[in-house]
Amino acid sequence: MEIVIDTDDGIPLFSQLIEQIKMAVLTNQIDPGDQLPSIRQLANDLEINNKTVAKAYKLLERDSVIQSKGFRGTFIHPEAKKNSTVDLKSWILDELGTTIEAFRKSGVTDSEIRIAFGDAMNNRKV
Repeated sequence: MEIVIDTDDGIPLFSQLIEQIKMAVLTNQIDPGDQLPSIRQLANDLEINNKTVAKAYKLLERDSVIQSKGFRGTFIHPEAKKNSTVDLKSWILDELGTTIEAFRKSGVTDSEIRIAFGDAMNNRKV
């Protein structure tokens, strides 16, 4: 799992961290029982304040996405997937928007995109 923090985004850093961990859980990039880096290690890796990571971890633990096991570390909660709610509509629209824009730049028409999307949704070969 790669975490990328954008300090110019305007979204609080702890919120970016929370969303990326939840998305990693939902997309099976990390599994229940996987160990996360320590607060200090993740803060150093991302070059952000320890308190920012601590706040994100505290909120993720409150929501049962992660669980702290004292000196053994912080792990993905067994029920993390069920407890990882994100704004799926926003995520889907962002992903589709990026893909559609790439198709348009490649010369694919909107009509061709719609047909291919319909075929993909119906599990037919495009």
